[in-house]
Amino acid sequence: MICKRGSVIFCGILLFISWNAILVILLWGRLPSSKQNAPSRELRPANDVLGDILQVVDTIEVELEKQNQILIQIQKHPLVWEPSNRNKPKGIAPSQPVIPILVIACNRIMVKRCLDKLLQHRPSAELHPIIVSQDCGHAETSEVIRSYGSQVTHLKQPDLSDIAVRPEHKKFQGYYKISRHYHWALNQVFKTLSHSSVVIVEDDLEVAPDFFEYFRALLPLLKSDTSLWCVSAWNDNGRDGFVDPGKASLLYRTDFFPGLGWMLLKELWEELEPKWPASFWDDWMRQPEQRRNRACIRPEISRTLTFGRQGVSMGQFYDKYLRYIKLNTEFVPFTKLDLGYLNEETYRENFKKEVYSAQVVTYEDIRQGLLKGPGPFCLIYSSKDSFKMLAKNLGIMDDLKSGVPRTGYRGVVSFFSRGRRIYLAPPPGWTQYDHTWS
Repeated sequence: MICKRGSVIFCGILLFISWNAILVILLWGRLPSSKQNAPSRELRPANDVLGDILQVVDTIEVELEKQNQILIQIQKHPLVWEPSNRNKPKGIAPSQPVIPILVIACNRIMVKRCLDKLLQHRPSAELHPIIVSQDCGHAETSEVIRSYGSQVTHLKQPDLSDIAVRPEHKKFQGYYKISRHYHWALNQVFKTLSHSSVVIVEDDLEVAPDFFEYFRALLPLLKSDTSLWCVSAWNDNGRDGFVDPGKASLLYRTDFFPGLGWMLLKELWEELEPKWPASFWDDWMRQPEQRRNRACIRPEISRTLTFGRQGVSMGQFYDKYLRYIKLNTEFVPFTKLDLGYLNEETYRENFKKEVYSAQVVTYEDIRQGLLKGPGPFCLIYSSKDSFKMLAKNLGIMDDLKSGVPRTGYRGVVSFFSRGRRIYLAPPPGWTQYDHTWS
């Protein structure tokens, strides 16, 4: 019979006492019997009897010491005293970082779709706690979140008051409240709950099957490479037909802050929090004063999909671009891949070589289907106006923020067109963005 840990002491002591009781009885039986030795008892000297007794006592002491040593070995035996790995509660290995998911919610009951997908694909509740921060005080949305019970942590932004804004910004009241909510929620994650990193999603995002794998694999790079300041799951030009379906594992550096499912570290929040803007926080992030020449990682194929047409932006870009974004369906084991190619110096040199050694083509070549070979191909733009014209005609997003095009890296926008890789690029020798381009 195998003793449980709680009864090992009792079993050991019982065995110890039983064994020694038997030992004493056996040894005591070696003493001369009063009946058997009666005839000779008077003939033996008293000191001989005493010697026998002392000899028996010495033997008992030796045996007792042996049994004591056995008991000590029982106490030290790891299989007895240490709990079996099979019986240990499933905890977090010391080397496994905790990356919480912060869901920004307001008044959309469709947050259920977002949470259902997060819970469906989440590999570990311990490694990826889900924190839902709700603004707006919307009762129906609150009830949906509450229905998940202990699967999520439900926080409620306490300040629901209107924000004093300039008269011309009255129609932007929603953007001010969103910025206030982000500020409060990130303080809860980093200051109150003391996490060291977080992935932010909004309540209208659906995540891909390898969403968690993607961020786990890139956290070490984000921590070690000071030229990075975020990891995003989003490709602004990631519509079906504009991405390479055979390159689900392909990742890029980008100078444009993508958002829409992104990871940051506590250190970055400590930098941004004192100057956090009153409104339009995402465009503020794209200003050179905040970006400071740092890049983000983004995928070829998005790991998030937005399904929220209605919101404070009134569906801006949704009908033309966002609704067609391709969501990755193939699980890529990013944590087992070598992602060293994303390190700054290696990536920069390889990317420049790839772009500017590609065959140079014109827009007419692309439009008329005159491209020969598999590519890649390079299409040069020379000004803000030429970039916007080419981007619009090619079907990719044509807006710029502080001179940086969406998905751009060193001014280059990479996308797929009719099954071929196209680089929309500035002339060779590019050095910096013109921040007046907007």
